[in-house]
Amino acid sequence: MRAIIVDDEKHSRDVLRILLENNCPNISVMATCSNGTAALEAIVKYEPQLLFLDVEMPGLDGFQVLEASKKGTFAVIFTTAYDHYAVQAIRHSALDYLLKPIDANELQEAVEKAIEHIGQPVAKKVDHLVEILHQHIKQAERLALPTAEGLRMVIVNDILYCESDGANTNVFLRSQDNSFSASRTLKEMEEMLEDKAFFRVHNCYIVNLSFMDKYIKGDGGEIIMCDGQSVPVSRQKKQDFLLRIERM
Repeated sequence: MRAIIVDDEKHSRDVLRILLENNCPNISVMATCSNGTAALEAIVKYEPQLLFLDVEMPGLDGFQVLEASKKGTFAVIFTTAYDHYAVQAIRHSALDYLLKPIDANELQEAVEKAIEHIGQPVAKKVDHLVEILHQHIKQAERLALPTAEGLRMVIVNDILYCESDGANTNVFLRSQDNSFSASRTLKEMEEMLEDKAFFRVHNCYIVNLSFMDKYIKGDGGEIIMCDGQSVPVSRQKKQDFLLRIERM
């Protein structure tokens, strides 16, 4: 399988190449590129079946390289040292990624998954990824939420879920010891969070679907969030919730 490695750090390129040689003998590295421009030239020259693509590079970043290669039919595995909104976007798209430092077993698994997507058009996956990226960038916006002490500035995508507390709302953030009470009703919070990755799954709860770990079936069912907390889904909201999940 013809592959190209794209990473602005020489050490990262060398390490990945050695890992592939030692663990993935079916991969032939045709070129290693230090920037996005060189990557686009190598893609045309070698017509790779698999592209290892660093997310953050000077000049053209990994997403821009992929956007410029929409006519390709190669599989893509992103590599990155940053576990932030970019990784959340990749995770929710049809593309794979590896966090640095790259683990040999995870590399083998990612290559095996990539083989299944070889020959499929890149364009649809790119469009989906760009759409999700835009959503996550929007979610980096801040909300000014009133509290009993004053105002609390919160990054939208730091919110795991919200729980109604009468005229107030308990806001639970990604840091478990960093929840607080906002002087807003849950209905008002729902309006503030519309058009983002949030869904009101119960009269008393709004969840950030980006941080949902799993859904457990039941009368309404329950959601297990990434921090292990359980949030109920009401019978009335169950169907709309499942339809929303299917569209993610």
